Amino acid sequence: MPLDRYRKKRDLRTSPEPAGDERVRAARAARRRELFFCVQKHLASHLHYDLRLEHGGVLLSWAVPKGPSLDPRDKRLAMQTEDHPYEYGMFEGVIPSGYGAGIVMLWDRGSWRPEVEDVGAALAKGDLKFTLDGYKLKGSWVLVRTRGYGGSKDSWLLIKHRDEWSGPLDITAFAPLSVKSERDFADILAAGDPDIWTSNRPARTGETGTMLAEIIEEAARRRSAARPAGGTRSASGKKKAGRRR
Repeated sequence: MPLDRYRKKRDLRTSPEPAGDERVRAARAARRRELFFCVQKHLASHLHYDLRLEHGGVLLSWAVPKGPSLDPRDKRLAMQTEDHPYEYGMFEGVIPSGYGAGIVMLWDRGSWRPEVEDVGAALAKGDLKFTLDGYKLKGSWVLVRTRGYGGSKDSWLLIKHRDEWSGPLDITAFAPLSVKSERDFADILAAGDPDIWTSNRPARTGETGTMLAEIIEEAARRRSAARPAGGTRSASGKKKAGRRR
């Protein structure tokens, strides 16, 4: 099945990620209209951006460590990962443990159009040209396969073509927030349960560990500031009793 690899990597009993409905996949595969794309900003063992292009009822996926660049001179590494279900395209939230544990933000979304007649043939060749029409990313792009480390076929380069939408602007710094909720990582974590990471979090050391520690602290501060006086509330909204002395 198209999503077997995706499902095998996750414990979907505990992860909030969608399992993917085969009926949705089949319906999307039969469509000949506008195709969906998204970019999800993912803070896990390291910060990266997941580019996802709808094709054949699933989302083809590439992890871009430095994020997309509008500058045609930049050749951004993009590692192809497992196909994701179409429903994943609107996912935003916290993956508490296991594969991909971390915070996921819906950083951009919109439609895409292949600039080739046969997407499958272009992928096999390792040269996929396409146009994006998102909130943040627009215009013409290309994904080019490279030999990568050890001759891996999963290693690609994401490059912006020169057009009216290209330029030196660092779009990841200029527009860092979610297009779904207008939240940052701390807001997304605070809306869930920041306590789950006090003993189980995806990164503990290095630059990512420092970033994550700051986000956890800020999320806890924002959650505490939003807490109503007279007690706390659980994720279900039920008031928790104070400890008796």
